[in-house]
Amino acid sequence: MAVQLNHGDDDLAETHEINVTPFIDVILVLLIIFMVAAPLATVDVPVDLPVSNAVQQPRPDRPLYLTIKADLALTLGEEAVTREGLAAALDRATERNREERIFLRADQAVAYGDVMQVMNALRAAGYLKVALVGLEQAAAAAAPTASP
Repeated sequence: MAVQLNHGDDDLAETHEINVTPFIDVILVLLIIFMVAAPLATVDVPVDLPVSNAVQQPRPDRPLYLTIKADLALTLGEEAVTREGLAAALDRATERNREERIFLRADQAVAYGDVMQVMNALRAAGYLKVALVGLEQAAAAAAPTASP
């Protein structure tokens, strides 16, 4: 009785494919870990912030108002000025005191860019202390509105 142990070609077939199943398993486990850990990494501290009760600053005896009208015309106090003559008018009004605060007020229709141009002109003239003027919330609510 003879047994033949030769089954033909003994070479195992080589496959040139990468088994990606373990790679996908690792990625899914990492995804689950990050999904669980990410909400724990954020800081959520409840804080009850105090209300500001700052005392209103006293106004100077003679505040110097620079007004930008809706048509972009400038008025220094009661005097109309041009943008080119703004520095000279400020020097006359403040007696060349560059430390005096200039109160800048603008109409609501004036664009932000136009306000910034006037502030740049103030800075170029050497006046760095500029206060923006607006209505207080209580005063604005109490003001009567005109109806047509």
